[in-house]
Amino acid sequence: MGDPTLNPRHSRFAAALLLAAGLGLAACSTAPQGATSPDQASAGALAIQLNQVGYLPQGAKWAAVPDVQADTFALVDAATGGEVWRGPLGSARRWAPSQDTVRLADFSAWREPGRYRLEVAGLAPSAPFVVAADAYASVNAAALKFFYFNRASIALDASHAGAWARPAGHPDDHVLVHASAASPGRPEGTVISAPKGWYDAGDYNKYIVNSGITVYTLLAAWEHFPQFFKAQNVGIPESGNGLPDVLDEVLWNLEWMLAMQDPADGGVYHKLTDKGFDGIVMPHQARHERYVVMKTTAATLDFAAVMAQASRVLAPFEAQRPGLSTRMLAASRRAWAWAQAHPDVIYRQPADVHTGGYDDAHLADEFAWAAAELYITTRDDGFWHAMRRVAPRIEVPGWSSVGALGWISLAHHRKQLTPAADVQLIEGQIQAMATEFAGRWEHSPYRVAMQTEDFVWGSNAVALNQALMLIQGYRLGGDRRMLDAAQSALDFVLGRHPTGYAMVTGFGARSPLHPHHRPSGAMPQLPPVPGMLVGGPHPGRGDDCKAPYPSQLPAKSYLDALCSYTTNEIAINWNAPLVYVSAALSALTYTP
Repeated sequence: MGDPTLNPRHSRFAAALLLAAGLGLAACSTAPQGATSPDQASAGALAIQLNQVGYLPQGAKWAAVPDVQADTFALVDAATGGEVWRGPLGSARRWAPSQDTVRLADFSAWREPGRYRLEVAGLAPSAPFVVAADAYASVNAAALKFFYFNRASIALDASHAGAWARPAGHPDDHVLVHASAASPGRPEGTVISAPKGWYDAGDYNKYIVNSGITVYTLLAAWEHFPQFFKAQNVGIPESGNGLPDVLDEVLWNLEWMLAMQDPADGGVYHKLTDKGFDGIVMPHQARHERYVVMKTTAATLDFAAVMAQASRVLAPFEAQRPGLSTRMLAASRRAWAWAQAHPDVIYRQPADVHTGGYDDAHLADEFAWAAAELYITTRDDGFWHAMRRVAPRIEVPGWSSVGALGWISLAHHRKQLTPAADVQLIEGQIQAMATEFAGRWEHSPYRVAMQTEDFVWGSNAVALNQALMLIQGYRLGGDRRMLDAAQSALDFVLGRHPTGYAMVTGFGARSPLHPHHRPSGAMPQLPPVPGMLVGGPHPGRGDDCKAPYPSQLPAKSYLDALCSYTTNEIAINWNAPLVYVSAALSALTYTP
């Protein structure tokens, strides 16, 4: 989570650095497009808002155009400028979150692979984009490799990190037990070891609660679409070791999470952190004491859920990681037992700790999620009944609202559940939400499910988690509207956006250059690591940026500046649905 300890900086973007990073993208025919700085990208060239990366041949293809006199748009070959297809513009309608009046261009019928632009009389041509079966292979690989770049306790070598190589930071082998976390077996000041894990966001701390939804989303991507990830090589040190890269990467964080469980009682520490945020320095330059802080029910239940999920995911890989699946299930059961004995231990920030809280006083969703994952993995009906007793109304997933994760897992495994499970209820929960979002998409002037109230901190991740839920609905019932609505959410964060930005670093004609991310801020001579999703527009800004925001409107209140941690920070739980959605659309959208 962000903080106001900031220094302004400028960066220069060199597209060739993407190749130097060792992203493992050689097999992709559509490498990321080199981004340009905002002053290089004219406003006119971005007046036609579309997915600046590309589209799948059989996928929905929409663009948003200002209200102009023209009645048609043309699809042209990007190299020759020759027109290949023409279609009608929709009627002008106003979208409340941006207060823009737009006309929609639907070119879903065009399926021929190639590199194109859209042209509308009176406007500059759009940014270039591809139509290709592997249109999202590069952005997916970069989004996954982001986690490698955000690893703690390891040096990033040039052969894997390219220009972003750096010394190891935060070994976390000498971590102190904070007074809030003290127990008879581990009094205050006890030294423990809890290395590895991912830096949570723009800061250098590690949080169990936010790790929970992040790990879940990446493991679910593997569970739901294993064929997509089996052949993927993103160029991490573990590539080629017999495990898919997505699981190798998740294991880096899972192994840290295991170290955060107190072996004496099964409770899990809420976070591993400095007492305050570091300045804008590289990881190896941040040398404050590190602490584990307070055991909480939320952290312990999130831990129980992902360990139960990871246990079943890793069971087929016993040869590669002997005993790990069994160890994880045992850890999950012990965490569940601790939470049953301590059902309402809410995180309270100690007076001397000033890093992210991730405090959540509503725990029914955490209990339901953990019970669902344990039920699926153990087939113990007691966990199904525990889940049903507390299951809250389904909501869009987020770190503080994880109930939907349990329903997603139950729906995916519905054919293998015991007779105690109510499969009709499970499917109905998913379908109700997906149907609601599909209806929003269908009636939106902008063709997205996002509404004014969705532009909260991390709004881009809200859009992608809406897409994640739409994808579950499509997987259950095959309603094509749901898949097309999910595609629109990905289009939104990749450039069909009122700000004119593709919201993922290193992709599109105009992408963020100044994310709130300490390594990026400490290396101003380099562009940011590619593949990072920034938070996105958020009108309730709380930062102290001196530069004015271009707009206060919900969908436009965004500033590409290091100081803007309320709109331009990165976070592991935001990148995970980018990995999931880009993989899901690639796997589910038919290609001959």
